[in-house]
Order: sequence, then structure tokens, then C-alpha cells
Amino acid sequence: MEKFFAAVRNMFQVHDLRKRIFFTLAMLAIYRIGAHVTAPGINKARLEEVWADVGNTLLGVLDLFSGGNFRTISIFALGVTPYITASIILQLMTVVSPQLKKLQEEGEMGRQKLNQWTRYLTVALGSIQTFFVANWLQYNGVANVPGTRFLLMTALTLTTGTIFVMWLGEQITERGVGNGISLLIFAGIVIGLPNGVTQVMNRLSSGDALETIGVIALVAAILALIAFIVFIESGRRKIAVSYAKRHVGRQMVGGQQTTMPLKVNMAGVIPVIFASSVLSMPQSLFSAFPPSDPNSTWGSVYAFFQQFHGGDPYYELVFVTLIIFFTFFYVSIVFNVEEVADNLRKHGGFMPGIRPGRATAEYLRTILTRLTIVGALYLAFVALVPQIMLSGFRVQRLPFIGESLYNFVTATPGLSWIPEGMHYQFYFGGTSLLILVGVAMDTVSQIEAQLVMRNYEGFLGAGNRLRGRRS
Repeated sequence: MEKFFAAVRNMFQVHDLRKRIFFTLAMLAIYRIGAHVTAPGINKARLEEVWADVGNTLLGVLDLFSGGNFRTISIFALGVTPYITASIILQLMTVVSPQLKKLQEEGEMGRQKLNQWTRYLTVALGSIQTFFVANWLQYNGVANVPGTRFLLMTALTLTTGTIFVMWLGEQITERGVGNGISLLIFAGIVIGLPNGVTQVMNRLSSGDALETIGVIALVAAILALIAFIVFIESGRRKIAVSYAKRHVGRQMVGGQQTTMPLKVNMAGVIPVIFASSVLSMPQSLFSAFPPSDPNSTWGSVYAFFQQFHGGDPYYELVFVTLIIFFTFFYVSIVFNVEEVADNLRKHGGFMPGIRPGRATAEYLRTILTRLTIVGALYLAFVALVPQIMLSGFRVQRLPFIGESLYNFVTATPGLSWIPEGMHYQFYFGGTSLLILVGVAMDTVSQIEAQLVMRNYEGFLGAGNRLRGRRS
């Protein structure tokens, strides 16, 4: 503990690091100030009534990523969601578009060009999403003066707020500490934690024995889950690499032994964020355009998606499938086995017992596939289990055995909570924990790297290193 506080003191002794930390805190403060500025023309009382009905749907996930701004329809109501969606689309397009693939391989200049296109796409998507939100607000009677003027004013306000939030995130990444977009999501979740703790304390103060047991089980599960996340995020598969001796001028270089560390979860929390963002899009669409006739085809689709949220078996199946898909997809983008094998061959490196070139690429691909399977299952487990505990698992929606299984669990003492869950908010969900722990490890890892580079001890003392997702 003494070394930790010493590292905190060292952070503020390094001028450049101190400047970056204060800049990051200032940007986060501006983001939180904007959360208290409500968009014009909103009936707050009616909005609270509407949110009481939809808070446990996928709109609650959208509110999670916006840092609670969507619940109040502040000027930052959409948060970083359009930016995340734009990033997903562009990364998917790099697989099918040779031009985008070429840009991605051009280094820094290509990355800047892709970032510029991501900004343009964010503005376009933000404009479309804000129109849906404005239409949803007007349909539910949240507008003080409904009409075209309200739709245009709300769409313009929220789109401008989205652009400003995107700019804040980019400024933090460039001039602060950590990844800006991730830190904005992180700050929004942290702000909601006191409300979550208040919920827990209210349950404990009720004096109900079952409520107390439930709270204890929840706290134990959260602590175990955090430890599990830290354990997996720190996991590495070290591959031995040897470099042959070679002449450079008159000197003999090489002949060294090293390792190539591959993370167990190389994709980080990105697949979970992508999957949640994709699933929130149809909910926004259906909420903005409800059917006039419940018996029509559109009405049937709308009724299905009204139940399509956390705890629904169909939702969980799609959610897990998307997490696994995005895990494999993202890892294939960030780690190109052919490129790594080629670079090793060019620098005289090889893996003992493996021929350089194609054989090395195949060997790396086999290891990477196994690691990605473990990482995908880990992400699905961490995202799914807490969500089922909080939102329940609606066994009655299962085909064939749904009704009989529902009657069994509701009639069995100790299992009756399964269909409805423990009725907590998203603050304690698996997605929240993944983001909180992952972003915290990344940020602390970057700060520690800055300290070690300037000959200061890190948070764990000399000779130890705290690894984030990118380490």
C-alpha cells in the first residue's frame, strides 16, 4: 500500500504526466457538466414516467453507454454510441473494401484518414439516431410543444452534443491519459455507482432475510467476477522466439532468445460494446415508429422486440453470438498473423521447431484461434451471468418446455427469483464490470509506463508491472 501511495505522489511530480492527468479530469468534468443541461422543449415529469416503463429494456443499455444522459435527454443524450456504431461499420468495411484495407495498412497517414471518415459517418449516424429519438419523445408525449419545430430542434441539439462528445474523447486520447472514448463510458458508469450502492443499502435496511442473503450473494459474485476479470485480462501465452546471428557492418548482432506474449483476451471489452450497440439499434427504431395496428405484421414484430431485452432467451442467444463473432472479427483485424510472420522472417527471427514464413503464420493462427475461443467464451460468460442475476432469465419464453419450467422454478423456494431477477439497475452488470476493470487497468498501465520511463517506481514497485489490455 505504501508503494501505491508513493506512485500516486510520483504521478504529480512528473510535469508532463501531471499536465495530462489534469487535462483528462478537466475534459471529464466538462462531460459531466453537459449531462445536467437538458435539451430544450422536454417535459421532465412526463419523461420520468416514460422511463419508468422502458428503463429495463435495451434503452437502458443505451443509457449506460451515454453515462445516464439518455435518461434525462441531456444535450449529450446519445453519448459515444454513434461513434461506436461508425467504428463498427468502418471496421466491417475494411474486410470487403480493398480501398479501406489499403488505408488501414498505410500506417499513421492511413489511420488518420480512417479516423476522419469515422467522424463523418458519426455525424451522419448521429443525425439519423437523434431523429428517431425525437420522434420517440414526441410519440410518448415528452415534448412540451410537439411538431416539426420540436423534431428539428431536438435532432440538431443532440447531434451537436454527439459531435462535441466525440471531440472530447479524441482530445483525451491525444492530450490526456488513456483512451478517451473508453474513459467517457467509464466516467458515466462510475457516476451511477452511488445510486447502485444506495439500492443495496435500501435492500439491507428492509430487514428481510431473503433480501439480505440476495445482497450478500450479489456482492460475493461481483468480487469474484472482478478477480476473474483481472486474472484473465492479465493472462498471456508466451511464444518462444529466437533470432539468428548476423553481420551488420563489422559487428555480429542477434543470437538472442525472447518471447512473444499473446493476450488471452486480445479483443478487450470491444466485442461486448459492439454487441450491445448493435442490439440497441432495432430497439431505438421500433420505439420511434410504433405500429398503429397491433394485429398487423409490423405490430407482431414490434411486440416481439418489446420483450427482446436482457433476460429474454432469444436476446441472450443473439447477444452471445454477437460477442463471439465480434471477438474473432476484432482479433483478426488487430493481429495479422501473415504480417507478424513476415516481419519475424525479415528480422532473422524464428520459432524453435517451426519453419519461417507460411509455417510460422499457420502456427500463430492455431494458437491465436485457441486463445480467441477462450477469450470469446470468457467475454460471453462475464457479460451474461451478471445480467441473468440482475434481469432474470425468462424461462417461460423457451419453446416447448417454457411454461412447465416456469411453473417449476416459481413454485420452488430459492429459485423464484430466476424469471424476474434481483431488480437492480445496470450498474452491476457484466458489461459495466468489464468496462470498469478493463479501462481502469489500461489507464493505470499507461500511467505506470510513463513513471517507469522516467525512472520512477510503478504502482507495484520495482521489477513488477501492472498490465493493461494493450500491454
